[in-house]
Amino acid sequence: MSKTPSGVSRSATILHGSVGLPTAMFGYPIAIWLPAFYAGELGVSLAVVGTMIMLARLTDVVTDPVIGFLSDRSKLPMGRRKPFMVAGLPILALGVIMLFLPNQLGFTSVGPMHLVVWISIMFLGATMVYIPYYAWGAELSPDYNERSRITAVREIFILVGLAFAAAIPFGVELVNGEGAGRDPGLVLEAMAWAIVILMPSLVLLVVWRVVEPKSETRKDVPLLDGLRLVLRNGPMVRVLAIVLIVTGGEAFRNALSLFFMRDVIGINSIGSLYFIYFGAGLAAIPFWLWLGRKMGKHKAFAVCMATVAAISIATYFLGPGDVTPFTLLFIAKGFCFGGLQFLPLSMLADVVDVDTARSKGERAGTFFAISGMTAKLATAFGTGISLNVVAFFGFNPSGDAGANGATELNWLAINYAIMPAIFFIGALWLTWNYPLTAERQARLRGLIERRTARLQAEAASLTRAGETS
Repeated sequence: MSKTPSGVSRSATILHGSVGLPTAMFGYPIAIWLPAFYAGELGVSLAVVGTMIMLARLTDVVTDPVIGFLSDRSKLPMGRRKPFMVAGLPILALGVIMLFLPNQLGFTSVGPMHLVVWISIMFLGATMVYIPYYAWGAELSPDYNERSRITAVREIFILVGLAFAAAIPFGVELVNGEGAGRDPGLVLEAMAWAIVILMPSLVLLVVWRVVEPKSETRKDVPLLDGLRLVLRNGPMVRVLAIVLIVTGGEAFRNALSLFFMRDVIGINSIGSLYFIYFGAGLAAIPFWLWLGRKMGKHKAFAVCMATVAAISIATYFLGPGDVTPFTLLFIAKGFCFGGLQFLPLSMLADVVDVDTARSKGERAGTFFAISGMTAKLATAFGTGISLNVVAFFGFNPSGDAGANGATELNWLAINYAIMPAIFFIGALWLTWNYPLTAERQARLRGLIERRTARLQAEAASLTRAGETS
């Protein structure tokens, strides 16, 4: 079994990353198809849909840090991370089925309470799977560049999952006839069954086959003391601010993507366009890895954001029938998507070392929980606010011809194109001047490894003394 320079086998890296595939398959439909399904087909107000998604996301303020803290302190024979991932699977599957398949389950009236309850349950199951999973990934290797590769492998699987999810409308159309691939209800039904089959299969395979690193010398850090250390961790605060701004900008765009492409540009094959988009992101991963090694992860991320901001502003000036220029800009945005996905997560894995050096604890779960909570809050408010704004200005999500006038479509375009650009531009300075470089991270790892070696030697000495007494 071949290994990387840090000692992590390539097969373990690939197998661990495979869980990223189903993660994308429920994030994408929630961002793109769910608002159109509940507002367009089930008759729930667009503003109410945005508000319910926002409220459900706010539950993560409690669940994310709790799951991260508990998984950091867990001492079960199975490991710290694995038990939570397994326990979260049935909760996640139940939430997906109830949320995506209300008509098939015989619900005659689906309203805001159904949406908020079941999306909250689905988010809880997702938190139990993904917070420990991302923390486990950060612990697989202590090496700066190896972490980029581990993160990149996972993000490659995420992009494959997104491309697979984007291809589902093709399958729906083949089975149900032309035009069915634009029906959010049929698309969500197919996605639900794909998720509930793939997610348990891959998570259980990874739990069975990939070894979770042992942490014999770690020190448990009380929750409140740990949170104070987080607030004093400058790079962590910087990463959180970046994640908050960038994710908020992406949420503004994602919640309105289907409406903008359908009602402003006039695109029919939305699924195929997303398939190309995610394919471009997948092809771009090696480029962003190379650029991160060449100039540092943070500067590569800044370049990525500046490019996305420029693309977004250019999109605003397109109108009905501009399918070709929109497609070209959308593919260029897809090329940047890979960088937006894995570079900040790889930066976060390095931030954990600052905490380990100061607190003497190993709390990757807590750090990824706080980062995940920040991203989810940004997604909640970005989604909720953008849907409420376009609803306030009278946007009709039905898709009927002539349902919206120039004013409604202009506000849709502003929220889809201009608002994300403002967010990205705001995050550029924070990213370009990010302080945790490869050189500083290497010094931190040296400090941690020397201390670990000393503690292990002291423990071995005490053991020998006990045996001879």
